[in-house]
Amino acid sequence: MLKIDELKFDDKGLIPAVVVDSATKKVLTVAYMNRESLEISIKEGTTCFWSRSRQELWRKGETSGNKQHIVSITADCDKDALTVVVRKDGPACHLGTDSCFNYPVYENENEGEFSLEALMKVIEGRKIEKKEGSYTTYLFEKGIDKILKKVGEECTEVIIAGKADDKAETIYEISDLVYHVMVLMIEMGISLDDIRNELASRHVIDHKVKQEKMTK
Repeated sequence: MLKIDELKFDDKGLIPAVVVDSATKKVLTVAYMNRESLEISIKEGTTCFWSRSRQELWRKGETSGNKQHIVSITADCDKDALTVVVRKDGPACHLGTDSCFNYPVYENENEGEFSLEALMKVIEGRKIEKKEGSYTTYLFEKGIDKILKKVGEECTEVIIAGKADDKAETIYEISDLVYHVMVLMIEMGISLDDIRNELASRHVIDHKVKQEKMTK
């Protein structure tokens, strides 16, 4: 582990901190830390930056409630920049958006990466725009009962494929199930963050249980 003394702060005593979402790996914001704010961040476990505009310490979420719980802090090869991986309580940007990076400058369509977030947006778009001939739109038009029926059917298909020990077919059926569950999520207003937060809370509980067992 590096010590703070080994980091290279600039002539103003600052070091850039690239904040990354631990779940999505998406860059949330780029801020600056000085020695004091870094020490506070490590001590409190939540991000604290130095505001260059206000010339004061800035604890993220102090007024908005959108705190960023630190998972890890890593320095680059020159030790003059940091990546801060966090679990966030809410939007990272002061504009209320998930990330501060919202304005595409260039995108190579042939190199696009798949993500669950992108798929959720496509599914949500089918509900809003109701594209003709879209199976997803059809599900939304039929309503919750149809969506739930499909989720149940796909659960059964996963069980059948798994019981047959057919890995390829099981992957295929799980993918179908995940898609239909995501349709259900959009229909009910459930976000990926809702699921991540629930799973994260269970992880913490499981970790505590393990610790208790080890101390007995």
